[in-house]
Amino acid sequence: MSEFINENPDVLEESQLPTRSKDELDVLFENEVQKAGLERKRNLLKIVRSIPSKTFQDVEAMDRLMTIERQNKQVNDLKMKALSLDQKHEEDEEIDPLDPQEIYDLIAHISDPEHPLSLGQLAVVNLADIEVHENDNKTGISEVIVKITPTITHCSLATLLGLGIRVRLDRCLPPRYRKTILLKEGSHQSENQVNKQLNDKERVAAACENDQLLGVVSKMLSTCK
Repeated sequence: MSEFINENPDVLEESQLPTRSKDELDVLFENEVQKAGLERKRNLLKIVRSIPSKTFQDVEAMDRLMTIERQNKQVNDLKMKALSLDQKHEEDEEIDPLDPQEIYDLIAHISDPEHPLSLGQLAVVNLADIEVHENDNKTGISEVIVKITPTITHCSLATLLGLGIRVRLDRCLPPRYRKTILLKEGSHQSENQVNKQLNDKERVAAACENDQLLGVVSKMLSTCK
């Protein structure tokens, strides 16, 4: 005898499923529980609708924070991408080497603080006394050396002349260039002392913070082309 195969089963409703029989007290108790549950739900809905819910406020605040965080992340990603492109462009860009003539053109028109003439006119700076040492490495430090010749060996403004040249080069040259300003050998009686002052970063920085001194330097540089 073949087994019975339920090919077309009748679909029963939930209420049609067999359950344990209940007495009247059980039925009454369940009805009361259901009524109480419905009443609690109604009361909760009234509270939520009438009074701002702290939980909902927290959820909304968190959602806003997450939205802001996502927006900030997108902005930061765009900034990082732009920065990466700029860095790549700088790396790919060929370094344009300087030559002594370019340095001379930058400083020759600095005016002398005592005379209505430029340092080039007074031969304080000379093309032959300028050296440029380029570093083939893109990330390396190159150096510019300028030797100046004061008009007299006891010139009291030798330090000021050198400071004007240094400020001019600092403003015009890329950071990869180290600037060395020296008095030409035998051109001044305090050569070593002045050289130390002109190449001491802290002293130069302190001098540039002196408003009166910076005003004189700015006037010297005002004639530069």
